[in-house]
Amino acid sequence: MRLAPALLLTSLIGIVTSAGPVHAQSAAVEGQKLAFDRGKGNCLTCHVIKGGDLPGTIGPELKDIKSKFPDRNELVAILNDETKRNPQTVMPPFGRNRILTEQEINAIVDFLQTL
Repeated sequence: MRLAPALLLTSLIGIVTSAGPVHAQSAAVEGQKLAFDRGKGNCLTCHVIKGGDLPGTIGPELKDIKSKFPDRNELVAILNDETKRNPQTVMPPFGRNRILTEQEINAIVDFLQTL
């Protein structure tokens, strides 16, 4: 059976658009796991995060992130290398030092934007 081009395009658009929110949710779930993982993102060492156990208080509490950082690229840059913005920071340059991959950083940003 051969689909007409218009029907095929409509089907593909439906698949792509319906996968968007599901992908964002799964990325945020993965981001939370990374942020809470003491051996990977380790965000809880320095930050209070809702739902996290035994948080530190060196860094600011991570809440209302989407309103504080409406441009997700700013958060990506912070996780990549906060020393570019703040040379005095104690935050590790997760991307520059290859502690986290680009995909992992993006997942953590997806999670942070849900806070």
